[in-house]
Amino acid sequence: MQLVKKFGTVTAVDRLDLTVSEGEIYGLLGPNGAGKTTIIRILSSLLVPTSGEAYVLERRVPDKSIASNIGYMPQETALDTGLKVTELLEFYGEIFGLPRSAIIEKENELLRFVDLEAWKNTLIAHLSGGMKHRVSLACALIHDPCLLFLDEPTVGVDPELRLAFWDHFHALKDTGTTILITTHYMDEARRCDKIGFIRRGRIIAEGSPTELLEKTETTSLEDAFVEFSRQEVTP
Repeated sequence: MQLVKKFGTVTAVDRLDLTVSEGEIYGLLGPNGAGKTTIIRILSSLLVPTSGEAYVLERRVPDKSIASNIGYMPQETALDTGLKVTELLEFYGEIFGLPRSAIIEKENELLRFVDLEAWKNTLIAHLSGGMKHRVSLACALIHDPCLLFLDEPTVGVDPELRLAFWDHFHALKDTGTTILITTHYMDEARRCDKIGFIRRGRIIAEGSPTELLEKTETTSLEDAFVEFSRQEVTP
């Protein structure tokens, strides 16, 4: 890949090489400003890289033809606040060409999953920030994509529902769905098949949670990240 993305004089992604295997949950971990969101936006065909190339579903991105096969949940929700929850889900279903019966069935399933059945007829504008985030996740899943890009999907979600989300992510994985996810929650990172520690736009370490802990002889992923960061700057 050797992916590079610059915004003026700022290098957000620096010669990135990243491979996510089919049916895998891959977690990108790093501090704010590390480049995680930029990477996901490039892979989702929403940003054009400055240099390098990336392939998603065997197509070089950006490529709008992959839209029907991917689900993208942004970190910042951008929902039509003048619509009700059900209206928004139905709108997304229509965008992806789903028949009316399939939209209604999937809508009911997703409302149960994100725990918004009681608010299904509520205007998006009247929902809390956390609820809007849950609606955004439901929209990303409405068309059963084979590849999911999830940018901080559990922000503002209570711990019990967060666990339910991860159970669902693993259920999706078991059906063959590939998931690239960013998170700041270290307990969530442990539930990924593979983790990429990212710092200043570069992957500084990669492996399963167990492998990363063993390599650094640490007991927490936070400590492992710090240790890999130290190794990177050590002459």
